[in-house]
Amino acid sequence: HPMRRLTRAKAFGEPWTVADAARVQEIFDGLAPAWSDDHVDPIKAAPVADAFDRGDVPTDGTWLEVGSGTGAGARVVAPLVRSLVCTDLAAEMLAHAPDIAPRVRADSARLPIADRSVDGVLLINMLLFPAEVERVLARNGSVVWGNSLGDQTPIHLPPADVLDALPGNWTGRTARAGTGFWVTARRA
Repeated sequence: HPMRRLTRAKAFGEPWTVADAARVQEIFDGLAPAWSDDHVDPIKAAPVADAFDRGDVPTDGTWLEVGSGTGAGARVVAPLVRSLVCTDLAAEMLAHAPDIAPRVRADSARLPIADRSVDGVLLINMLLFPAEVERVLARNGSVVWGNSLGDQTPIHLPPADVLDALPGNWTGRTARAGTGFWVTARRA
């Protein structure tokens, strides 16, 4: 799948271009009107809920959902964490998201977030920009990566690849839940 190739390439250092951003934005702006109907349900939300239940991640800090889409993750996480900010490249995705957390239109390769300012980064079915996650995450912060359809998700990395792509040494937990899987990661 073309998105799978793009996901792997960006996670392991291929430069993100203006053309990449424009193409991804166009795809997801076009998918936005039906996205909540197709992608927000308890089975697809199970990996995120389970990661926060069993993944040993703190919830008392500020979390950033990168690539939040129409808010499937925010619906699960907002009640669990002290604060949540959602970002997405696709304006239409954000327009269809619930008003339960601040929403910011942003390119995830260059987030408008201060260095080391968030306690957790949540990515669900999202491209991984490891250097940017490293930049915004507090030194003792956590990463939650989930795929709602497991290895059938177009934007997919296996759990070991998520840990390998993040700069430095990381430890993690992983499990399957619903139709997908999750990884929680902390610096070793």
